[in-house]
Amino acid sequence: MINQQLLNPRSIVVIGGSNNVHKPGGSIVRNIINGGFDGPLHIVNPKEDEVQGIKVFHDVKDVPESELAVLVVAAKFCPDYVDYLCKEKGVRAFVIISAGFGEETKAGAELEKRILDTCEKYGAALIGPNCIGLLNRNHHSVFTLPIPNLNPLGVDFISGSGATAVFILESAVIKGLQFNSVWSIGNGKQIGIEDVLQYMDEHFDAKKDSKVKLLYIENIANPDKLLFHASSLIRKGCRIAAIKAGSSESGSRAASSHTGAIASSDSAVEALFRKAGIVRCFSREELTTVGCIFTLPELKGRNFAIVTHAGGPGVMLTDALSKGGLNVPKIEGPEAEELKSKLFPGSSVANPIDFLATGTAEQLGTVIDYCENKFDHIDAIAVIYGTPGLTQLYEAYDVLDKKIRACKKPIFPVLPSLHTAGPEVEEFLKKGHVNFSDEVTLATALSQIMRTPQPAPSELELYGVDVPKIRDIIYRETHRLKFEGLESGYLAPDAVRELLSCAGIPLVPEMVSISKEELTAFAGKVGFPVVAKVVGPVHKSDVGGVTLNIRTPEHLALEFDRMMKIQDATGVMVQKMLKGTELFIGAKYEERFGHVVLCGLGGIFVEVLKDVSSGLAPLSYGEAYSMIHSLRGYKIIKGTRGQKGLNEQKYAEIIVRLSTLLRFATEIKEMDINPLLADEHDVVAVDARIRIERS
Repeated sequence: MINQQLLNPRSIVVIGGSNNVHKPGGSIVRNIINGGFDGPLHIVNPKEDEVQGIKVFHDVKDVPESELAVLVVAAKFCPDYVDYLCKEKGVRAFVIISAGFGEETKAGAELEKRILDTCEKYGAALIGPNCIGLLNRNHHSVFTLPIPNLNPLGVDFISGSGATAVFILESAVIKGLQFNSVWSIGNGKQIGIEDVLQYMDEHFDAKKDSKVKLLYIENIANPDKLLFHASSLIRKGCRIAAIKAGSSESGSRAASSHTGAIASSDSAVEALFRKAGIVRCFSREELTTVGCIFTLPELKGRNFAIVTHAGGPGVMLTDALSKGGLNVPKIEGPEAEELKSKLFPGSSVANPIDFLATGTAEQLGTVIDYCENKFDHIDAIAVIYGTPGLTQLYEAYDVLDKKIRACKKPIFPVLPSLHTAGPEVEEFLKKGHVNFSDEVTLATALSQIMRTPQPAPSELELYGVDVPKIRDIIYRETHRLKFEGLESGYLAPDAVRELLSCAGIPLVPEMVSISKEELTAFAGKVGFPVVAKVVGPVHKSDVGGVTLNIRTPEHLALEFDRMMKIQDATGVMVQKMLKGTELFIGAKYEERFGHVVLCGLGGIFVEVLKDVSSGLAPLSYGEAYSMIHSLRGYKIIKGTRGQKGLNEQKYAEIIVRLSTLLRFATEIKEMDINPLLADEHDVVAVDARIRIERS
């Protein structure tokens, strides 16, 4: 419930404001005053007569009506203050800094509920509790430093953690990143990260509003809302990057103890971000670096020119860009020789363009002009320019300033000399620029941006999937579980085949039977060699329940007799034996997220290397291709070292069809098709298992 009283209050009251700027109550008042708030600022403190030059009210009953209240008092006092201020003083927005609520104890959660109930009753907005506050161009209601430069084109930053927000601001300010607003939502009892995005989406003005959003998330309370509004903002021209902390088991525990957050699996988060088009980051430095990149003209291609007067950093940036799938192409030909003639002897223009430590500011400008105007295969320019402490860099950075403003190709300034050239870098940043002081961090962030797909289409296409028949099968199987007195269970092979057939997923010819004669006849019909698998045990290989390359009826008869003696065996499956590269598709139902679909190469790639990619069902073809392309083993699918590639189109089609099946069968909680066998012509499902639960 975000309102104008929260965003642009005409008056503010601080409950617990003080003269001690080393405590939250004092620093909040200091920041509001220094931020230039132009409305009445009231302070309540029973022990002070004047706070930072402002007359103080000893009792809240004496305070004039106000629009926004900032509470910096013990948690136990907050519910009564909120109730009184709403009822008697017309307050319709609260920022509660205080901790000691639901993140700590059940008693604290009760206090929190009282506050929330009151706010809902009076239609009041609530930020917090347990936060650092709200900072925008209208009021600086935060108790922390630094206060970044604020302008309408700066970044909107939303954080689920106050301390992390401060550390991210520290990282951003050094880089020159400017802000439009900073939201610390704390426990987020009324206004969470999803709600802030919803407000920004529904009130978005392309001419006035910031187009860059940075998020630090510990809990995704409403994945659907986050997906809808993040992807909507991106389609409107915004760019969004986020850290989702608590992806490991230990990290989830830490996040829970911090804000009471409910952990989400990492694959679900990865899938959600991919579907929304959110760039995923894993550190403060990476997040603020991505934010800085977002403020520059959008990168249209993958070819970089590296301009430097220091060879080593140019080499490291070349390595890092290449590792991330970006290119540093060779520069040669008459125009390259022409550029070289304008530089000092010993300079190199092959790319990186190294114009030596003695290179001048004028030469820097010349090199950039050639990259901009004469080297058509170059899409972007990275300029690494520091100092060994022998010269001042004002002239060089002035040239860089002018070129960044004039060039159509994005220029990424890497100015590493923060100590020896601190004043020059500071002046450069004051002109509105950003600085990437570490070239490898820049390359990592660029690679992550380039790997992030656009938001997936919101429309659901059925692709011929037989939804009514799927529902009939699920209805039948859940009632079978109920009849057997079970809450969950694995489907029989015949039911698995029925479901996959409804989705149009190609299947290897197979038969399940308890009759040796039937299976032998089937094998003769489809042709030897065949594969035999025990039916019943979940992990067939672990109990010796899989035999490959059976070439005769006699061998099949021996394997049938052996497998039927395995514990829990209920039959034997015989399949036509196919050759090909093993692929894998799996899915797991995640509470609040839906089905997370996983794909990858089979065998060691899944089991040992964990090389899988995730997507959130239902998936479009674009999402499926993005998942496949993001695999580390993608070169095998594409074809490498003389080997023919696999049928990527059919693999993507199976991923899409499976995700559509899952969309209409939420009773399926786990499934995998492992392996699918693929060659350049076809992709066929060989083995699958599906576990369902009764709803």
